Amino acid sequence: MNFLSIRDVSKVYERRGVPMLAVDSVNLTVAHDELICLLGVSGCGKSTLLQMVAGLEDPTEGEVLIDGCHVSGQTHPEASVVFQEHGLFPWMTVADNVAFNLKARGTRRDERQRIAAEFIDLVGLTGFETRYPHELSGGMRQRVGIARAMTTRPKLLLMDEPFGALDAQTRAVMQTELLRLLETHPSAVLFVTHGVNEAILLADRVVIMSPRPGRIRKIMDIDLPRPRDPTSAEFTALVRAVLDEIHDDISFVAKQ
Repeated sequence: MNFLSIRDVSKVYERRGVPMLAVDSVNLTVAHDELICLLGVSGCGKSTLLQMVAGLEDPTEGEVLIDGCHVSGQTHPEASVVFQEHGLFPWMTVADNVAFNLKARGTRRDERQRIAAEFIDLVGLTGFETRYPHELSGGMRQRVGIARAMTTRPKLLLMDEPFGALDAQTRAVMQTELLRLLETHPSAVLFVTHGVNEAILLADRVVIMSPRPGRIRKIMDIDLPRPRDPTSAEFTALVRAVLDEIHDDISFVAKQ
């Protein structure tokens, strides 16, 4: 059963009084325990689409439904968002940052402390509860952001290039940690990325978007069993197939 439905969604912005079509007639569904990666070059509307699902932008046309309810003007209570910039509060400790969403929902202090401690442990940050963001590495800060998003046990996790600013080794660790966390706490996931390898490593389906305006070009099922081996012939073949799909888009963007 689909938990997220995106129906004929378009988004028009105005720049200097001139309308610009950013996203055009997108249709997509995401099941309860499905991880979907939105992949494409810059300007293909990936982040704009995710922001509309998050309730941070309203579609110009079409509708977004989460668990059958229309999304408009605010994040659905069953959804949590993780951005590339982790968005931690610098004056709060790790424990307070992780517990923030629970506090905003009015969860009792003892309960939010218990839940925060559970997710701090799940992301491997036990012992760092009293540290502040500036005392953490980039990977550790992103772990805090993911833990905070997961504390409310969202049924939909929206991730906008969450590992894009990390070095390659830390990114690989975080990808593994995300999959492990989702095994323990299943959720529908909409994950924006520029990385072809990352998309194939993580996704059940890769949604390839084309630019200007953003449209869905192709949806590819990724049937490889997990954990996936990026050096395998099957993985490499999928990488080549995706790169073939976006080759012309890369050339198009390079000429702009």
